[in-house]
Parts: sequence; structure tokens; C-alpha cells
Amino acid sequence: MSMQNTDRTYSVSKTDDEWRAELSPAEYQVLRQAGTERPYVGEYTDTKTEGVYSCRACGAELFTSDTKFDSHCGWPSFYSPLAGDRVEYIEDTTLGMKRVEVRCATCGSHLGHVFEGEGYGTPTDQRYCINSISLTLRPSDTD
Repeated sequence: MSMQNTDRTYSVSKTDDEWRAELSPAEYQVLRQAGTERPYVGEYTDTKTEGVYSCRACGAELFTSDTKFDSHCGWPSFYSPLAGDRVEYIEDTTLGMKRVEVRCATCGSHLGHVFEGEGYGTPTDQRYCINSISLTLRPSDTD
């Protein structure tokens, strides 16, 4: 299943071949085909480094370490994106579930899913469950 969204134009738009050339097979499978990395294996699952998390496909800034929290779900979790318009939401009814997919609003790449009302006690009562492989962390300057 291709992730091309024909009713939306993204500011970063590339052909399937261009994405395949730029991304590793694992990155392509998650970012462009809405795959999911295995739990507890992602590079950022337990990272405490301060900084900004960007879309690995296009570099758009999406989340900050300030909103990252320990959910113990196996994937990096955030309670809010950097700004509401940085991500877009798509209803996802695959696998017999009703979920809300989170995509990068700049290039349309799959990031993960957002869940509400799970009792984590976050300011938004939301958990953005994001694949590490969809992100690149740029650490804050520590001088």
C-alpha cells in the first residue's frame, strides 16, 4: 500500500523512486509505507537527551525533548507536537482497530499514532507514540 495522499500537496514532495534512493529500506518501510518498527528496539525509545526531534525524511521539526515522557510502551512517546500544524492526523482502521495515524505535515511521511485518555497524567492526556526510525534528534547546545 502506497502512502501517496492524492488530495494533499506537501511542501516536500518526491517520487517513490526518490524516497527509496534517500531512505534505507527500513526507513522507507515505516516512513513511506506506514510500517511500525518493533517495540523496544528504536534508537530514541529511552533517550533523555535534550533537543529537537525532526522528521527523518524531510527534516521538519516535529517534537521537543520537553514533551517526551516515559510511557514504557516500547516506542518514544510525546504528549504534544512542537506546533499543531507540524503534523497531520489520518483515521486508521487497519488491523481491525480504530486509531489516529500521525504524519509529517511537510512531507506526508508516517510517524506513528496518537492515543488519548490512557491515564499517563500528561498535560494533554495524549500519547504520541512515534517510531524512532521516523525521527532524527538534534541535541541542544550544552555550552
